[in-house]
Amino acid sequence: AGPPRGRRLFLNHLDSYCGRAIGEYLSSCVVGATLEKGEEEEEEEDENGSAVKVPSSPEEVYEIVGTLSKPGSAKPRFAQEIYAVSPQDEFLSHLLACEVVLYNITEDADQIEEATWAASALHKEIENFERPKVFILISTVMTWANTKLPDPENPETPFTDEDYRTRKSHPNFMDHINAEKLIVKLGKTNKNKFSTYVVASGHQYGAEEGIFHYFFKMCWLSETPEIPVFDNGKNFIPTIHILDLAAVLQNVADHRPKFQYILAVDTSRHTLEEIVKCISKNVGPGKITKISKENAFLSKDLTQMHLDMLLVNLQMEANFLKETFNINWVAETGLIENFEQVVKEYKQSRGLLPLKVCIHGPPGAGKSTIAEELCKHYKLHYIKINDVISEKIAHLEKIVAKEQDNVVEEGEDDVEEQGENVEAAQELLDGIKENMELNKGHLDNQYIVTIVKDKLKSMPCKNQGYVLDGFPETYDQATELFSEDNEEEEEIQGKMPKYNKIIIPEFVFSLTASDEFLINRIINLPESVVAGTHYTQDRFPQSLKLFRELNTDDTTVLNYFDELEIHPQFIDVAVYEDPENRFIIQKMIKEIGEPRNYGLTDEEKEILERKAAEERFVKEAQEKAEQERRETEERAERMARLEEWNKQLEEVKREEQELLEAQSIPLRNYLMKNVMPTLMQGINECCRIRPDDPVNFLAEYLFKNGPDI
Repeated sequence: AGPPRGRRLFLNHLDSYCGRAIGEYLSSCVVGATLEKGEEEEEEEDENGSAVKVPSSPEEVYEIVGTLSKPGSAKPRFAQEIYAVSPQDEFLSHLLACEVVLYNITEDADQIEEATWAASALHKEIENFERPKVFILISTVMTWANTKLPDPENPETPFTDEDYRTRKSHPNFMDHINAEKLIVKLGKTNKNKFSTYVVASGHQYGAEEGIFHYFFKMCWLSETPEIPVFDNGKNFIPTIHILDLAAVLQNVADHRPKFQYILAVDTSRHTLEEIVKCISKNVGPGKITKISKENAFLSKDLTQMHLDMLLVNLQMEANFLKETFNINWVAETGLIENFEQVVKEYKQSRGLLPLKVCIHGPPGAGKSTIAEELCKHYKLHYIKINDVISEKIAHLEKIVAKEQDNVVEEGEDDVEEQGENVEAAQELLDGIKENMELNKGHLDNQYIVTIVKDKLKSMPCKNQGYVLDGFPETYDQATELFSEDNEEEEEIQGKMPKYNKIIIPEFVFSLTASDEFLINRIINLPESVVAGTHYTQDRFPQSLKLFRELNTDDTTVLNYFDELEIHPQFIDVAVYEDPENRFIIQKMIKEIGEPRNYGLTDEEKEILERKAAEERFVKEAQEKAEQERRETEERAERMARLEEWNKQLEEVKREEQELLEAQSIPLRNYLMKNVMPTLMQGINECCRIRPDDPVNFLAEYLFKNGPDI
């Protein structure tokens, strides 16, 4: 007969951030799993008018059904059925088949009307319920935003669940608080059949990230040196991990407590500044900047609702959760204390994994061209040794030159840390400059490896990834570059070298080509490209010879990657006969696979669309010009042929006329001699006699009187 049917639970917008996380969590929950009290205690609670006990099978699980925010979205794998809101009669019949109905209004204010309708419609059908039903409204702490402090003399005193009757909403969340009041009211009619609850959720985080995704994405993309904090950033923001919110909802559905209004917040009391600083330090550039409210509203990536939520100032304590519910917290202490796990969830949920590539090959094989194209395609960071060294020197000089007075006011720890950074930067800068003077502008291997390693460990490279262009060149360089910082640990798995998994490349491509092919390629390069590079006639053979020497031993850089089981993929450049390396790039992209980062931004899409439109316009203009050119040529050719034909026709006519004239001379002479005299006499006679048929008369006259005719 198959497994027993689960307890049907409805949740709106299963394809939204909250819907996905909550729906997936509850789909794996056994009904009643949070109930740990004995039967006697439960019976005692029932007598006191608390929860209504609904028997359930130990095997019974929640069967998730619901709606989608976007009709075209795919059905989530955890969902059993998807419903359409229209027509309402049919939709209501689906709701009546559910024992638990959850409506989330924290993400989309347009859902408030649907939620209140659904609760009211179910309330009207109470007498027809076969089993008791639970309606849970997932609301927001923004309905508390303007509440007066419980103890004005002590601003640190938090709000608790018991203060819910005195709560005052933010002006933009009046519809939310009205919905809360209605839901609570509807649950007072017949508690045994229809229980209603309001769960006032703190700002959700975790998994794909909710309200804080704006900061996570900005940090991960590394497109700005400082992450904005709105206003002074001293406002306290109540938060809760999305899975902890799901656990609260599970407890409400299982326990069905007497208290109808429940605060769902963790135990943290973090300000906006602390949260943004934590995100910036662990995902982004590590710096923040404060901007005014007015400038905050100019951000096109944040809605009015998002800004209102980020500027809220509330300190809350969820006593009811601690005293009543059985919750296995994911992040009870808050976002900052559990940030390592939160970042891991964020990257996994959104598929944001770094892509690390190393391109090896002789000079002139096209490494730089290929590396730059891969960086464009995958939005990676291009690691070219000379550029990285110049960038590092400029960065160190900037740190050293920056005076303490110009630093934004920060805490004592930050100032002390910055002082240490300045000293370290000065020491490293002096060492680099001294080494370059001794080596005629070149750096020793020790400094090069240190600089490149710092670059690979930078947040942008750790987030998005990189493409290494022709470095490391030797086995020793690779060992030093990718080694763990703690060198006291022994090598693992026999002879396998220690390596830093965070910065080690995932793909290694080795370009191969003969010396003859490379020399011919360099000879054919324009002088403007060769000038100022090592591709000159004197330097290129030396560079090529050095590369061959470094890659003929048994301990080459490719051997290092082989030992780590990161096997290089060899590509023969000469096979493709493509100076622009387009086919090689396509081969690498096919091997690497799809990008692992955010898709194109609206600006990038607009640029691509504009570029495509411009290309279409140019192509159409070229085609039109080419067509006009062909038509003009054809027209000119036709006119030339017509003119030539007319000339030839005139010549033919002239020749025919001359021929006719030449042929007519004997006939004219004969007529003048033998016919014309008799004809003239016949005409005169015809005029005199005036016969009825002049022509016949002339004919007979000519035959009678012209014997020579």
